[in-house]
Amino acid sequence: MDWTRQIGRYVVVMLLQVLLFNQLQFLGICHPYIYVLCLLMMPITLSHSADMLIGAAVGLVMDICCNSIGIHMASCILLMFVRPYLIGAVVNDKDRLNEQISLRSLGFEAFLKYVIILVLLHHLAVFLLAAWSWTHIGFVLLETLVSSVITILIIIGFNALKYK
Repeated sequence: MDWTRQIGRYVVVMLLQVLLFNQLQFLGICHPYIYVLCLLMMPITLSHSADMLIGAAVGLVMDICCNSIGIHMASCILLMFVRPYLIGAVVNDKDRLNEQISLRSLGFEAFLKYVIILVLLHHLAVFLLAAWSWTHIGFVLLETLVSSVITILIIIGFNALKYK
């Protein structure tokens, strides 16, 4: 994939996240983090260490913009650590994948599994680290579920529009 398009998508998604989606909250339980789209759609040709460095950089930018202390960085590194293993588990025929993961390259079912698992993992890590306690685990799980569903719908919608 052309790196200028990848960087352009990153800038647009991060601006949307910071200027729009960070301002949206529904009853304090819905926090859509669409910036994970940038990480989910990264080319599969990068090395595992490059993936994790990119995840750390994206997370650091989000931490700076959200005034959080390493929560997004840790969650993004976790997501990028798990991503190649999940791709191997979800995709039966890696040869059919081109350089980039998308709805078109994976097919709907595999893409949905991929997005659901990674978004749930990322959001659970974010909300557990933010709570830093097991006291309110019920609220953390509710927040994770609601925010993940909204984020997944936005990501699926974006991919459906992109390849329509």
